[in-house]
Amino acid sequence: MNTSLTNDLLNQLQGQPLADIGGQLGLSPSQTEGAVSAALPLLLGALGRNASQPQGAEALFGALQRDHAGLDIGSVLGSVLGGGGQGGSILGHVLGGRQQGAAQGLGVATGLEQGQAGTLLQMLAPLVMAYLAKRMFAGNGGGAMTSPQQLGDALGQERQSIAQQGGIGGGLMGAVLDRDGDGDTDFSDLIGLAGTFLGGDRR
Repeated sequence: MNTSLTNDLLNQLQGQPLADIGGQLGLSPSQTEGAVSAALPLLLGALGRNASQPQGAEALFGALQRDHAGLDIGSVLGSVLGGGGQGGSILGHVLGGRQQGAAQGLGVATGLEQGQAGTLLQMLAPLVMAYLAKRMFAGNGGGAMTSPQQLGDALGQERQSIAQQGGIGGGLMGAVLDRDGDGDTDFSDLIGLAGTFLGGDRR
């Protein structure tokens, strides 16, 4: 069974990358891993949702091919930490009008301030795109995504898997994505999900 995209990317961020992200946000190692573990399913789930729309997979495939092919996750992270990486622009494409709600929900679920949560999403968005582009052009390991169809299928399966697994990632993805684009979202169900890695103290 292939490792999920979320788990594979999280594994690649272990060690120094997570330490660098946490240092930028002023988080402990456990807070950083917990927050990233919650944010990645949200971003990959959003991409899966977008890829399921008409021409969505083609548009994403083209963007990955044009803007993210050949990029290494380490160099992208270095750019992000230096204030580059176009995280805000990418996030706007990935989440659209749900961007603020995503930051709010991530904050509620993880205990981060909304500003920290928004910054984390902006930092991770270019990393997710670089990772997907690398997977697309690697063409091996059974996870090849060498066509828009394969990319859309892989992201669709990932979104379904995240939803089935539930937990903080599935709960956050559902609260942010599976609602109408308008109005406030009730994130109360997410409160307390983060207790396992914040020691139960969200303040």
